[in-house]
Amino acid sequence: MLRSVKDLRGYTIRAVDGDIGKVHEFYFDDRGWIIRYLVVETGRWLPGRRVLLSPSALGQPEWETNMLPVGLTKAQVEHSPPIDADKPVSRQMERELHVYYGWRPYWGSATVMAIQTEEEATQESEPGQTDPHLRSTREVIGYHIRASDGEIGHVEDLITNDEGWSIRYLVVDTHNWLPGRKVLVDPFWADQVNWAERRVHVDMTCEMVKNSPEFDPSAPVNREYEVRLYDFYGRPKYW
Repeated sequence: MLRSVKDLRGYTIRAVDGDIGKVHEFYFDDRGWIIRYLVVETGRWLPGRRVLLSPSALGQPEWETNMLPVGLTKAQVEHSPPIDADKPVSRQMERELHVYYGWRPYWGSATVMAIQTEEEATQESEPGQTDPHLRSTREVIGYHIRASDGEIGHVEDLITNDEGWSIRYLVVDTHNWLPGRKVLVDPFWADQVNWAERRVHVDMTCEMVKNSPEFDPSAPVNREYEVRLYDFYGRPKYW
């Protein structure tokens, strides 16, 4: 099912022997728009500390109580390799996390390897090298969205699939142009993302966005709406 990233903030992360904290944000890989980590604020349990957890560690969510269980103990989380919340995630730190928890490294997948350049592969092999493709969902919210003939709004939220944890849509607030209207844009419809300028360029006109199916944040995204959205833009469907 498709979920709002903003709505998932504050969800309780529950280990097998108690709560360990709440979801603060997510890190995603900008090559495939796939969430790689949940950033968990441990609160009073481990004051001043945040931990990274892979979505692969999650059990069956309890959506009614806003709770995400993990098959880990509190001791495992407490003794996990520390992260510096004020610095980018390094590949070395990721390796330590994956070895510690026994997670399968995502960067060895065929999808990532197929689009990784030789230069990137060399850089990632260097000790302490940060992963330039890990992005914060909190950072991306607020990015400006520019159509082929003008600006149409900004990213207000992200919609993720709670099964594969891929980011399926950017929620675009057009209030500076079309008051009160929100639309969805598939991130793969972007022909350029300028991370330095916090701007997403999409291959569509302002008029197309103006006439596209409106998104209602109070209603879940269903397949009927998705069909209308993809048919309107004439784009191949992902399913």
